[in-house]
Amino acid sequence: MEKKTLYFEQKGEDNTDETLEAVRKRVKELGIRDVVVATNHGETAIKALNVFSDMKVNLVAVTISEAFQEEGWCMTAEERKRLQEKGIQVLTCLHSLGGNVSTSFQKKFGGISIEEVVREILYRFSQGMKVCVEIVLMAADAGLINVESEVVAIGGSSSGADTAIVIKPSYSKNFREIEILEIIAKPRKP
Repeated sequence: MEKKTLYFEQKGEDNTDETLEAVRKRVKELGIRDVVVATNHGETAIKALNVFSDMKVNLVAVTISEAFQEEGWCMTAEERKRLQEKGIQVLTCLHSLGGNVSTSFQKKFGGISIEEVVREILYRFSQGMKVCVEIVLMAADAGLINVESEVVAIGGSSSGADTAIVIKPSYSKNFREIEILEIIAKPRKP
């Protein structure tokens, strides 16, 4: 099988439209039903909704945990309502690959958790690759996607989308069962 992978010279939100169009094509070819997209304030989720407006997909928008309120990365109640009114499922929960209980102990005592090791390995591909894997775990754990079917995950580097993958999901407790099947798009340099 031969498939095209998009490689972007620069990471970031300027790649969002091209990433979403490539995802649309692959979702259509594979008949994928679940699409999981990372979004802070909803812009990327709205763009994804518009791209898939004529397709029957379960669009799940995953936001950053409320623990990051201070950084300004968290979705407001109004932003959440806007997405939900458009039929987008919105998930905010603990991050699978960091920012959890082990983080508080690492800050005090040092060391590194297995979640951080996995996170750092995924960062070798791109920040978006880490985000894609993490949001799929989060959506699976919340019961918002089918873990028996391939899904597409869309992530990025702080805002917008520059990475997309086809992935066979798993629950966090079964992490070793996750399979990254295809890279649709990513920045050439992490």
